[in-house]
Amino acid sequence: MYGLRFPPIADQIELIEENPAILADKLMKGEIDLGLIPVVTLPQLKEYVVAGKYCIGAEGEVASVCLFSEVPLEEIREVYLDYQSRTSVALLKWLMKEYWGISPALIAAKDEGYRKLIQGTTAGLVIGDRAFEQRKISTFIYDLGSEWKKITGLPFVFAAWISTRPLPQTFLNLFNEANAMGLARIDELVAAENFELYDLQKYYRSQISYTLDERKQHGMNLFLEYLKEPVIL
Repeated sequence: MYGLRFPPIADQIELIEENPAILADKLMKGEIDLGLIPVVTLPQLKEYVVAGKYCIGAEGEVASVCLFSEVPLEEIREVYLDYQSRTSVALLKWLMKEYWGISPALIAAKDEGYRKLIQGTTAGLVIGDRAFEQRKISTFIYDLGSEWKKITGLPFVFAAWISTRPLPQTFLNLFNEANAMGLARIDELVAAENFELYDLQKYYRSQISYTLDERKQHGMNLFLEYLKEPVIL
Protein backbone atom coordinates (compact mmCIF):
# COMPACT_ATOMS: atom_id res chain seq x y z
CA MET A 1 0.00 0.00 0.00
CA TYR A 2 2.86 2.40 0.82
CA GLY A 3 3.88 3.22 -2.74
CA LEU A 4 0.29 3.82 -3.88
CA ARG A 5 0.14 6.95 -1.72
CA PHE A 6 2.82 8.82 -3.66
CA PRO A 7 3.19 10.24 -7.18
CA PRO A 8 3.27 9.38 -9.96
CA ILE A 9 0.72 6.60 -9.33
CA ALA A 10 -1.16 8.61 -6.69
CA ASP A 11 -1.97 11.24 -9.33
CA GLN A 12 -3.75 8.62 -11.44
CA ILE A 13 -5.87 6.82 -8.84
CA GLU A 14 -8.36 7.33 -6.06
CA LEU A 15 -7.17 4.99 -3.32
CA ILE A 16 -9.98 3.29 -1.37
CA GLU A 17 -8.90 1.32 1.69
CA GLU A 18 -11.43 -1.34 2.71
CA ASN A 19 -11.45 -4.97 3.76
CA PRO A 20 -11.20 -7.52 0.91
CA ALA A 21 -14.85 -8.60 0.98
CA ILE A 22 -16.09 -5.03 0.49
CA LEU A 23 -13.58 -4.39 -2.31
CA ALA A 24 -14.82 -7.51 -4.09
CA ASP A 25 -18.39 -6.21 -3.95
CA LYS A 26 -17.28 -2.85 -5.30
CA LEU A 27 -15.46 -4.47 -8.21
CA MET A 28 -18.45 -6.66 -9.09
CA LYS A 29 -20.71 -3.60 -9.03
CA GLY A 30 -18.35 -1.59 -11.22
CA GLU A 31 -17.65 0.93 -8.47
CA ILE A 32 -13.88 0.44 -8.72
CA ASP A 33 -11.61 -0.38 -11.66
CA LEU A 34 -8.94 -2.33 -9.82
CA GLY A 35 -8.87 -4.02 -6.45
CA LEU A 36 -6.88 -6.33 -4.21
CA ILE A 37 -9.58 -8.99 -4.38
CA PRO A 38 -10.07 -12.34 -2.59
CA VAL A 39 -9.37 -15.00 -5.21
CA VAL A 40 -12.49 -16.92 -4.17
CA THR A 41 -14.62 -14.22 -5.82
CA LEU A 42 -13.00 -14.57 -9.26
CA PRO A 43 -15.50 -17.17 -10.55
CA GLN A 44 -18.29 -14.68 -9.81
CA LEU A 45 -16.86 -12.14 -12.26
CA LYS A 46 -18.01 -12.35 -15.88
CA GLU A 47 -14.57 -11.26 -16.99
CA TYR A 48 -11.41 -10.45 -15.09
CA VAL A 49 -7.77 -9.66 -15.65
CA VAL A 50 -4.95 -10.26 -13.18
CA ALA A 51 -3.28 -6.85 -13.07
CA GLY A 52 0.37 -6.39 -12.23
CA LYS A 53 2.74 -8.90 -10.69
CA TYR A 54 1.98 -8.65 -6.98
CA CYS A 55 -0.42 -10.38 -4.61
CA ILE A 56 -0.99 -11.35 -0.98
CA GLY A 57 0.28 -14.90 -0.77
CA ALA A 58 2.12 -17.31 1.50
CA GLU A 59 4.73 -19.97 0.85
CA GLY A 60 3.63 -21.82 3.99
CA GLU A 61 2.81 -20.47 7.44
CA VAL A 62 0.98 -17.15 7.10
CA ALA A 63 0.32 -16.41 10.81
CA SER A 64 -2.56 -14.00 10.19
CA VAL A 65 -5.12 -16.48 8.78
CA CYS A 66 -5.88 -19.15 11.36
CA LEU A 67 -8.55 -21.25 12.97
CA PHE A 68 -8.43 -20.64 16.72
CA SER A 69 -9.78 -23.04 19.31
CA GLU A 70 -9.56 -24.13 22.94
CA VAL A 71 -9.83 -27.80 21.96
CA PRO A 72 -8.25 -30.09 19.31
CA LEU A 73 -9.83 -30.25 15.85
CA GLU A 74 -11.81 -33.43 16.52
CA GLU A 75 -13.54 -31.82 19.52
CA ILE A 76 -14.70 -28.67 17.72
CA ARG A 77 -18.51 -28.54 17.44
CA GLU A 78 -19.08 -25.13 15.82
CA VAL A 79 -16.98 -22.58 13.97
CA TYR A 80 -17.50 -18.84 13.55
CA LEU A 81 -16.40 -17.59 10.13
CA ASP A 82 -14.63 -14.25 9.84
CA TYR A 83 -16.76 -11.71 7.95
CA GLN A 84 -13.73 -9.91 6.50
CA SER A 85 -12.39 -12.56 4.14
CA ARG A 86 -14.13 -14.87 1.69
CA THR A 87 -11.04 -16.71 0.44
CA SER A 88 -10.05 -17.74 3.96
CA VAL A 89 -13.58 -19.01 4.64
CA ALA A 90 -13.58 -21.09 1.44
CA LEU A 91 -10.15 -22.49 2.22
CA LEU A 92 -11.20 -23.40 5.75
CA LYS A 93 -14.32 -25.19 4.50
CA TRP A 94 -12.24 -27.17 2.04
CA LEU A 95 -9.67 -28.10 4.70
CA MET A 96 -12.37 -29.25 7.12
CA LYS A 97 -14.02 -31.49 4.54
CA GLU A 98 -11.12 -32.81 2.50
CA TYR A 99 -8.22 -32.89 4.96
CA TRP A 100 -9.28 -32.66 8.58
CA GLY A 101 -12.45 -34.73 8.18
CA ILE A 102 -14.56 -32.66 10.59
CA SER A 103 -18.05 -31.21 10.08
CA PRO A 104 -18.83 -28.64 12.77
CA ALA A 105 -21.76 -26.26 12.54
CA LEU A 106 -20.75 -23.10 10.67
CA ILE A 107 -21.82 -19.63 11.81
CA ALA A 108 -21.23 -16.51 9.71
CA ALA A 109 -19.94 -13.81 12.03
CA LYS A 110 -21.54 -10.38 11.64
CA ASP A 111 -19.19 -8.25 13.72
CA GLU A 112 -16.23 -8.40 16.09
CA GLY A 113 -18.31 -9.83 18.92
CA TYR A 114 -17.78 -13.37 17.66
CA ARG A 115 -14.21 -13.46 18.92
CA LYS A 116 -15.45 -13.46 22.52
CA LEU A 117 -17.34 -16.67 21.73
CA ILE A 118 -14.19 -18.62 20.80
CA GLN A 119 -14.20 -20.85 23.86
CA GLY A 120 -15.06 -24.39 24.82
CA THR A 121 -15.88 -26.40 21.70
CA THR A 122 -16.57 -23.24 19.68
CA ALA A 123 -13.74 -22.23 17.35
CA GLY A 124 -13.33 -19.23 15.11
CA LEU A 125 -11.56 -18.20 11.91
CA VAL A 126 -9.77 -14.89 12.44
CA ILE A 127 -7.66 -12.98 9.91
CA GLY A 128 -5.41 -9.93 9.87
CA ASP A 129 -4.10 -7.98 12.84
CA ARG A 130 -6.94 -9.41 14.92
CA ALA A 131 -5.38 -12.84 14.41
CA PHE A 132 -2.20 -11.61 16.08
CA GLU A 133 -4.30 -10.61 19.08
CA GLN A 134 -6.05 -13.98 19.08
CA ARG A 135 -2.73 -15.84 19.00
CA LYS A 136 -2.13 -14.60 22.54
CA ILE A 137 -5.51 -15.93 23.71
CA SER A 138 -6.29 -19.28 22.10
CA THR A 139 -4.71 -22.62 23.00
CA PHE A 140 -4.85 -24.25 19.55
CA ILE A 141 -3.84 -22.41 16.38
CA TYR A 142 -4.34 -23.99 12.95
CA ASP A 143 -2.54 -21.94 10.28
CA LEU A 144 -4.39 -22.20 6.96
CA GLY A 145 -1.34 -21.36 4.87
CA SER A 146 0.64 -24.19 6.45
CA GLU A 147 -2.20 -26.66 6.02
CA TRP A 148 -2.58 -25.85 2.31
CA LYS A 149 1.17 -26.29 1.77
CA LYS A 150 1.11 -29.68 3.54
CA ILE A 151 -1.54 -30.97 1.15
CA THR A 152 -0.54 -29.44 -2.17
CA GLY A 153 3.12 -28.53 -1.80
CA LEU A 154 2.22 -25.17 -3.34
CA PRO A 155 2.01 -21.60 -2.06
CA PHE A 156 -1.41 -20.08 -1.50
CA VAL A 157 -2.75 -16.80 -2.88
CA PHE A 158 -5.29 -15.08 -0.66
CA ALA A 159 -5.81 -11.98 -2.77
CA ALA A 160 -4.59 -10.61 -6.09
CA TRP A 161 -4.86 -7.31 -7.94
CA ILE A 162 -7.83 -7.81 -10.26
CA SER A 163 -9.51 -5.63 -12.88
CA THR A 164 -12.60 -6.35 -14.95
CA ARG A 165 -10.91 -5.04 -18.09
CA PRO A 166 -7.38 -4.76 -19.50
CA LEU A 167 -5.51 -1.72 -18.19
CA PRO A 168 -2.92 0.30 -20.13
CA GLN A 169 0.58 -1.13 -19.88
CA THR A 170 1.96 2.32 -19.01
CA PHE A 171 -0.33 2.37 -15.97
CA LEU A 172 0.61 -1.20 -14.99
CA ASN A 173 4.30 -0.34 -15.14
CA LEU A 174 3.78 2.53 -12.69
CA PHE A 175 1.53 0.33 -10.56
CA ASN A 176 4.19 -2.38 -10.30
CA GLU A 177 6.81 0.21 -9.40
CA ALA A 178 4.53 1.57 -6.66
CA ASN A 179 4.03 -1.90 -5.18
CA ALA A 180 7.78 -2.51 -5.26
CA MET A 181 8.42 0.79 -3.47
CA GLY A 182 6.74 -0.43 -0.30
CA LEU A 183 8.55 -3.78 -0.36
CA ALA A 184 11.86 -1.94 -0.53
CA ARG A 185 11.03 -0.03 2.66
CA ILE A 186 10.02 -2.84 5.00
CA ASP A 187 12.59 -1.89 7.68
CA GLU A 188 11.34 1.70 7.67
CA LEU A 189 7.68 0.66 7.78
CA VAL A 190 8.22 -1.82 10.62
CA ALA A 191 10.01 0.82 12.68
CA ALA A 192 7.14 3.25 12.14
CA GLU A 193 4.49 0.69 13.17
CA ASN A 194 5.70 0.20 16.76
CA PHE A 195 3.69 -3.05 16.68
CA GLU A 196 4.05 -5.18 19.79
CA LEU A 197 1.68 -8.08 19.05
CA TYR A 198 3.92 -9.88 16.56
CA ASP A 199 7.33 -9.77 14.88
CA LEU A 200 6.56 -7.73 11.77
CA GLN A 201 9.99 -8.32 10.25
CA LYS A 202 9.24 -12.04 10.25
CA TYR A 203 5.70 -11.45 9.01
CA TYR A 204 6.48 -9.06 6.16
CA ARG A 205 9.65 -10.81 4.99
CA SER A 206 8.99 -14.51 5.60
CA GLN A 207 5.30 -15.21 6.04
CA ILE A 208 3.66 -12.93 3.48
CA SER A 209 4.93 -13.48 -0.06
CA TYR A 210 4.09 -10.76 -2.55
CA THR A 211 5.25 -11.76 -6.03
CA LEU A 212 2.65 -13.51 -8.16
CA ASP A 213 5.12 -15.93 -9.73
CA GLU A 214 4.45 -19.14 -11.65
CA ARG A 215 4.15 -21.33 -8.54
CA LYS A 216 1.65 -18.99 -6.93
CA GLN A 217 -0.36 -18.87 -10.14
CA HIS A 218 -0.36 -22.68 -10.10
CA GLY A 219 -1.54 -22.70 -6.49
CA MET A 220 -4.23 -20.13 -7.24
CA ASN A 221 -5.50 -22.04 -10.27
CA LEU A 222 -5.60 -25.28 -8.26
CA PHE A 223 -7.67 -23.60 -5.56
CA LEU A 224 -10.05 -22.22 -8.18
CA GLU A 225 -10.42 -25.74 -9.57
CA TYR A 226 -11.35 -27.01 -6.10
CA LEU A 227 -13.97 -24.26 -5.84
CA LYS A 228 -15.83 -25.70 -8.83
CA GLU A 229 -16.91 -28.58 -6.61
CA PRO A 230 -19.20 -27.22 -3.84
CA VAL A 231 -18.05 -27.97 -0.32
CA ILE A 232 -21.01 -29.16 1.75
CA LEU A 233 -20.57 -29.48 5.51
